[in-house]
Amino acid sequence: MNNISQRDAFWNRVYEIALNDKNIVIVSADMGAPALDKIRHNLASQFVNVGIAEQNAITLASGLALSGKRVFTYAIAPFITMRCLEQIRVNNAMMKIPITIVGVGAGFGYEDSGPTHHLLEDIAIMRSIPNVTVHSITDSIMATACAETSCSISNANYVRIDRQVLPDIYKSDADFSAGINLLKEGKDFAIISTGTMAHAALKAANELAKDGYDVRVIDLHTFPVNASNLLKTLSGVSKLATVEEHFMPGGLGSAVCEVLADNEILIPIKRLGLPHDKSYCYEYGGREALRGYYGMDYGSMINNLRHFFGK
Repeated sequence: MNNISQRDAFWNRVYEIALNDKNIVIVSADMGAPALDKIRHNLASQFVNVGIAEQNAITLASGLALSGKRVFTYAIAPFITMRCLEQIRVNNAMMKIPITIVGVGAGFGYEDSGPTHHLLEDIAIMRSIPNVTVHSITDSIMATACAETSCSISNANYVRIDRQVLPDIYKSDADFSAGINLLKEGKDFAIISTGTMAHAALKAANELAKDGYDVRVIDLHTFPVNASNLLKTLSGVSKLATVEEHFMPGGLGSAVCEVLADNEILIPIKRLGLPHDKSYCYEYGGREALRGYYGMDYGSMINNLRHFFGK
C-alpha cells in the first residue's frame, strides 16, 4: 500500500524536474497540497496563484506557454475543465498552445461536497476536443510518469487525478506510452476500466475467478484511444464489459464501442457506468454510497458482471 496520493506523486515529480528547469511554471487557482508547498516556498518565481479564477488561470498559462514556458495549471477538476471550456477550446485546441491542465478529484473524488464538485462528464467533453490528450490516472506510479512526460508535450494535456490514497497497481518501470495496459491475463472475458475504477475491476476479476470466470483486466488510461493497441489487447475474448465512474454517454464505454464499430468488430459488450436517468446526486455517505445511488457500487457491479458473462 502506497501512502502517497496521485496528486502528491504528480507534483513531487514536477518539483524535482522544476528544480533544474526554470521554464517550468505552475499556475494554481487557489489550490494547495503538501507537494505544491515545496514549489511555492522553494521555487517562488515559478509558482503563480491566480485565486479562484480558473478561466484566468488557463489564459495566463497559455500566455506563458507562448513565451516558451512549460506550464501546469491546477484546480479542482470540474472547475479547471468545464468552467474553462471556451478558453481551452480556443487557446489550447484551436491555437495549439501546449499546457498541462491538472484536475484533482475527478469522478466522486470530492464525495462530501455535492454535485457541483462531482465530475462525471469530463472524459466525454475533453476527448471530443481536437488537440487535447486526456490522461485518466490509475495510481501514483502512473501519476509520476505522467508528470514527467507532461514536461515535453507538444499539445494540450488534461490530467485527471484522484484525492484518495490508493494502492499502486503498477511497478515503477511501467510503460504507459501505448495508452492502454493489461493488468490481468484472462482467456474468456475482459473488463476495461479507467482511473480509480481499475482497482474495482481488478478486485472484481479476482472474485469472479473463484467462480470459474477467467477475466482479463485492461486499463485504458489515455484518450484519444489507441485503437490498434486496444484491439490487440482484446484479442480472443468472447465478451467485454466496461466500468467507469462517469456518465455513460461519451465516456469510456462509448470510446470503446466507437473503436469496435469503426473496425467492424462484433463482440457482446456491456457498459457499466452512471446512467443519465439518475441525473445528479445530492445524497451523501461516502464514495461507495454515491456509486450505489447509480447502481455502480461494488456489489451491484459484481452481480451485473456475473449476469452478463453468464455461466
